[in-house]
Amino acid sequence: MNILVTGAKGMLGTALCNNLRNLRDGKDRTRPGLEVDEVFEYDLDSTSEDLSRYCRECDFVFNLAGANRPKDPVGFMRDNYDFASSLLDELIAADNRCPVMLASSIQASLVGRFGDSEYGRSKLAGEELFFEYAAKFGVKVAVYRFVNVMGHSRPNYNSVVSTFCWAVANDEPYTVNDPSTELELLYIGDLIQGLLDLLEGKERHCEFDGVKAVLNPQGRYCCVPATHKVTLGEIVDLLKQFKNQPVSLMMPRMPQGSFAKKLYSLYLTYLPKEKFRYALKMNVDSRGSFTELVHTEDCGQVSVNISKPGITKGEHWHNSKWELFIVVKGNGLIRERNINTNEIVEFEVSGDRIEAVRMIPGWTHSIINLSKTEDLVTVMVCNEIFDADHPDTYSEKV
Repeated sequence: MNILVTGAKGMLGTALCNNLRNLRDGKDRTRPGLEVDEVFEYDLDSTSEDLSRYCRECDFVFNLAGANRPKDPVGFMRDNYDFASSLLDELIAADNRCPVMLASSIQASLVGRFGDSEYGRSKLAGEELFFEYAAKFGVKVAVYRFVNVMGHSRPNYNSVVSTFCWAVANDEPYTVNDPSTELELLYIGDLIQGLLDLLEGKERHCEFDGVKAVLNPQGRYCCVPATHKVTLGEIVDLLKQFKNQPVSLMMPRMPQGSFAKKLYSLYLTYLPKEKFRYALKMNVDSRGSFTELVHTEDCGQVSVNISKPGITKGEHWHNSKWELFIVVKGNGLIRERNINTNEIVEFEVSGDRIEAVRMIPGWTHSIINLSKTEDLVTVMVCNEIFDADHPDTYSEKV
């Protein structure tokens, strides 16, 4: 399948083309039935001859091209409607009846705060043009009215989420006029998966009740229903937590599919290169070192322990706290003793055979570096963040 993407260098186009090339090159095996042969990328630096050739050879069109901030309001109709019309004319001239997708906007509803939108009017005109084309030539047309899309785009342009991410990541000032303002946001990753669903004929259809998409298998429009409604205040609060994470080590809760998980991925793309790495506090003594790596809100912490040759660490037990010891380098011996029955268990561990060993509540435990020359490196997972006021740790030799 040859696929034409217009607006290929915009936020949506860049992300879509990246993923289409992954499919073309066999790097993405999550859609085994979807074969991509060529990706035709059309943008402002392309020629009319390029467009003509692409329209002759393509098997599917994603029309993502358009203007959202022209210098003159007339530019909305010129850049959105007129280009869409030219694209369809080229397909007609090539006698190409391949499916066509149109990226429209919720502003085309022309209701509520979008009621007097020149941008919305240009998008609505484009929608009607595509529906007429579908009816006249019997072509499959998929029209999407996207809400606010959150993806990596230019700050201080047309995405407040991008602006806030960039400002927080780069220690720049920003203003939140009304923290209670609510936005409906669609993450770029979800949007791309929705477009790949379309290629496989698995798109979701809908109708609109004002600006609300109502799923309907017979709907005139298509949609990606994985949107999130959040306030500006909630966005900024999360971004502050993300910024502080290298200091606090606290990773906010980010369940699968959550807005926080998607926002964190977007936030990271705005970090300046010097913030790609950050120092961790190493607690060093003659025995080696212990370094906390990350804290979580509900799953404790992860640390790394380095023991010098011949050193024994631990020799304590917990009432409720449990740990996992995972040796990743060196050779060691883990010993545990039940403080009530005095039963002892021992485990030889090695970085050559990585295993997880549980430290059981009520069992005092130790880890011994058996090597005379090599450090023992152990990743330690604990179900609680260490609290010096309530350590639940009691010294006792195994």
